[in-house]
Amino acid sequence: MIKPLFLAHGSPMMAIEESEYTNFLNSLGNSIKPRAIVVFTAHWTTETLTISASDSIYNTMYDFYGFPEELYKIKYPAKGSSAIAAKIQNKFIKSDIDVKTDLTRGLDHGTWTLLQHLYPKANIPVVQVSINYTLPIEHQIKIGDAIKELANEDILVLGSGNSVHNLRLVDFDSNTIDSWAKEFDDWLIEKIENKDINALSNYRKYAPHANLAVPTAEHLVPLFIALGSSFALTPRVIYRNYQLGNLSYLCFEF
Repeated sequence: MIKPLFLAHGSPMMAIEESEYTNFLNSLGNSIKPRAIVVFTAHWTTETLTISASDSIYNTMYDFYGFPEELYKIKYPAKGSSAIAAKIQNKFIKSDIDVKTDLTRGLDHGTWTLLQHLYPKANIPVVQVSINYTLPIEHQIKIGDAIKELANEDILVLGSGNSVHNLRLVDFDSNTIDSWAKEFDDWLIEKIENKDINALSNYRKYAPHANLAVPTAEHLVPLFIALGSSFALTPRVIYRNYQLGNLSYLCFEF
């Protein structure tokens, strides 16, 4: 069984930097050997859940601007898998989840910046799935639950986002952690470890500083999908750090 993960993708600069976090990703990839990877990425938002269903090599998307030229030269030439995409589509349909497929979209930076460090050879099939961050948290968990059996087929379900993601409040000169960001993550960890689904589903009401930490939900939703796809009795934090004052690199294994 391969347990689902929620990993922070942070800044695109991660792709060309060596850091404590990228070293962690390198080690994590060496310890997990999936036969395929399903990525729910914060950077693909659609009204209807959409699955990349091509067998071709993906284009590498540069869905950002203003970064060093070196970043725009990186390629992550992973292939898709129409067979696994069809398997996922059928599981969603059986769970009454609206879904469609896509044959042309490339890998966005929510996917390839992580996979480049996890699996640098790009030799594992990748199926990228969109999110609709306007849906209730209970529905996000249902999406994950629909595909939880993939863990028994050695398929890694990966949610890519950030628990605290407010680019208006990042501080490029900061060497400290903003207390509000830490307090939000502390609350999130406690509720996840206690499997308090009611509190998590109503995090905007109960979590401290929720509107600061999550001005829009697209970067948090992949966490709830990964949580929903888990069999684990004890979800656990596998990495935690911060950059720019409040950009969270909190990661979970479910």
